[in-house]
Amino acid sequence: QVQLVESGGGLVQAGGSLRLSCAASGSIFSINFMGWYRQAPGKQRELVARIFDGERTNYADSVKGRFTISRNRARNAVYLQMNTLDPVDTAVYYCAAQRVGAASYDVWGQGIQVTVSS
Repeated sequence: QVQLVESGGGLVQAGGSLRLSCAASGSIFSINFMGWYRQAPGKQRELVARIFDGERTNYADSVKGRFTISRNRARNAVYLQMNTLDPVDTAVYYCAAQRVGAASYDVWGQGIQVTVSS
């Protein structure tokens, strides 16, 4: 089993920054890829950013140039640095992991609230 725990969310003014952290524990050797998703009220969950082997990354168009995903394998952690935040970024952010052999992200954190005020 793999467990993911997010931290670092909260309330920030528009234009500000936050850094989300996700700590993985358990059978971490089974983790292949990791990423961040978000879900705003009344909307579907959407991909924000993901990181692959060799540190290759992929971002949603809406966050390119503002958000940066990174991974610290030694600490079994993945981070999301969010800059120039906008009220449209307000959502519950979820850390996700795709285990070896899985077709998609199959392990999820509990989610953490990010609120950007105007």
